[in-house]
Formats: sequence, structure tokens, C-alpha cells
Amino acid sequence: MVHLLLAVIYLSFISLGLPDALLGAAWPSVYGPFGVPVSYAGIISMIIALGTVVSSLQSDRVTRRFGTGRVTAASVALTAAALLGFSLSGSFRALCLWAVPYGLGAGSVDASLNNYVALHYASRHMSWLHCMWGIGATLGPYIMSAALTGGYGWHMGYRSVGLLQIALTAVLLLSLPLWKRRGEPGPEDAAPERPLSLGQVVRLPGAPEVMTAFFCYCATEQTIGLWASSYLVLHLGLSSEAAAGFAGLFFLGVTAGRGASGFLTLRLNDVQMVRLGLSILAAGLAILLLPLGTGTVLAERAALTGLLLAGLGCAPVYPCLIHSTPEHFGAERSQAVIGVQMASAYVGTCLMPFLFGIIANHLSVALFPVYLAGLLVIMAVMHQRLVRIPHPGVEGD
Repeated sequence: MVHLLLAVIYLSFISLGLPDALLGAAWPSVYGPFGVPVSYAGIISMIIALGTVVSSLQSDRVTRRFGTGRVTAASVALTAAALLGFSLSGSFRALCLWAVPYGLGAGSVDASLNNYVALHYASRHMSWLHCMWGIGATLGPYIMSAALTGGYGWHMGYRSVGLLQIALTAVLLLSLPLWKRRGEPGPEDAAPERPLSLGQVVRLPGAPEVMTAFFCYCATEQTIGLWASSYLVLHLGLSSEAAAGFAGLFFLGVTAGRGASGFLTLRLNDVQMVRLGLSILAAGLAILLLPLGTGTVLAERAALTGLLLAGLGCAPVYPCLIHSTPEHFGAERSQAVIGVQMASAYVGTCLMPFLFGIIANHLSVALFPVYLAGLLVIMAVMHQRLVRIPHPGVEGD
């Protein structure tokens, strides 16, 4: 039964990644017929992100009351409804409306599942589960592309993923008894009598540090995802087609790196894995900073290598930081802390790529690796401060 539940959780992580890249894949076919500027994709993305922040901050309260299994099933159902709503939308305002349940569903399931895995499974499973997220995030655009090239339109792309989410909801509902059969108590059973408020979480020793680390990590990942292609085209002189392929190497590195990280965690603990990841990320950024000119084969190869290494470096940081949360803060506080961590991550996703856009517009896109290096330094300092703080630990992980 334990292995069956783990399979359901793996499937849930694939499903969690499926919708994440749909908007970017569909938007070129959406904004023209709707009569809105191309930049309006950022408005929908912001609404989704704000929803995830709200639901992440409430994850401790709702998970304690309903349990991880029910919260996961309800969140996936909410996401499915939002995706089907997208598929039926005929205006930009309708997309904005459906973006609200889209974000609310995503934040709850992300925080609840991450905490459950951090409490109940070894670190390798956290890495492999986030590798599954990468597979889902990769499959989503392919589903949308198949719908578009087949002449069915972007509506069918959203509808297809929405139907897959409905199927997963049915699986989750059938699996509810498995969550209670798990040998260890669930996070809702280990939690204190009352949920921790945001202020209480922030005052915990190490909470500001880990929140900042999550902020910087997701800011780094999202900034690379959004601006790598522009950096390669505008600064290094690559063609748009080559730049798109090179930028995709970053996400390939993240997905492959998380698969490999699962095996490395058999030898290294979470702290060592985070340090290894940050070191590899630093090496990737250092290669991007090399003064190799523009339009040369050497510059192109350096960019390819740098982005791939950056992805490999990012791979273990996020899952290992999450998995170490019960160790740093105790099992009884981990759900509340992970919820706040997720919220911090989404805030970083919202703000920092936008800030770099301003820098690129008014200064230079060449500052791309410098900007990322600054985030890396802050992340490394915050992680080092976190591990030096005495923590309560957790038994039974």
C-alpha cells in the first residue's frame, strides 16, 4: 500500500507540472484574437501567482483540518475546473477570472504534497518527485502544440490537460484510504493544536533565512526561463531559433539533474546537496560571464555549457531545501513553514524577473549573469546561516 500511495504522489507531481507552461505555449495564439497586447500574459501570470501565494499561506490551516489526501484531491479538482474554464473562455477578462481558481488550486497542492513527502519519505524521493514535475512541465507544451498543429486550437490544448486533471482527481479520491494507512502520522496529525500565524512562522529561528533562500531560488529559475533567450540574442548575437534551443537546455538540466540527485542523496545529505547545487550553478554563471565576444562558435558553446550547468546546479536546491524543513523546524511546524516558503518562492517568481526586465531595458541585457550571480550569493549566505542555527530535528523521516 505504501508503494501504491507513492505512485499516486508521483503521478500528482507530473500533473502539478502539466499546466505550468501552457500559458506561454498558447499565448501567441491567444492575444491576437482577443485584441490585447502580447504583454498581457504577465497579468494572467500575476493573478495565478497571487492565488498561489494566498493558498500556500493557508495550507497549514486547511491541511490540518482536512488532511493531505483530501486537500490534494480538492486542489487538483479546482485546477481542473480552471483549465476547463480557460478552454471555454472567449475573452481576456474570462481568462483573468479563471486564473483565480487556477492559482488557488496550485498553491495548496504544492505545499501540502511537499510537506507530506518531506515528513514521510527519504530525500531521494523528493528529488525524483520534482523530476516528475519537470516531466509534466515538459509535456504540457507538447500537448498544446499537438492541439495547435492538429488544427484544434488552443482551447483544445487546455481542455485536454483539464480532462487529464479530472482523471487524476478520480484517482486521488479512490486513494484517500491509503493516506491514513501510511505507517507514520500525517503532517496534520503532527501539527500543533492551533495553526501558526504568518507572524509566528516568521519569528521562528531560521525562518527569514529559508524564506529568503526560496525567494532567491525561484527568482533565479524564473529569470533564466524568461530572459535567457533574450540575453543570447541581444548580447551574444545568436539567432532566435538557436537561442530558444539553448534556453531549453536549462530546463533539461533541471529535470535530468533532479533524476541524478535522487541517487546522489544516497551518499550526501540535504545540506551537502544544496551546497553542491549552488557550486555547480556558480560554475555555470561563471562560464556565461566569460568575455568570449559575440557571434563566435566559442561563445555559443560557452552559452550552451553555462545554461546546462545552471540547470544541473539548480536541480537539487529546491527539493533538498524542502526536504530539510522538518529537520530545521520540527515536524509539528513543517506544514506552516513550507506554506510560507512556497509563498516566498512565488513572490520571487513574480517580482525578480520583472525587475531584471527593467534593468535590461534601461541599462543592458548583458547584466543577466551578474544579476543571477547576485541572487546566488544571497541564497548561499542565507543557506549557510540557516544550517548554523540549532534545530529541533525530526524523527521518522
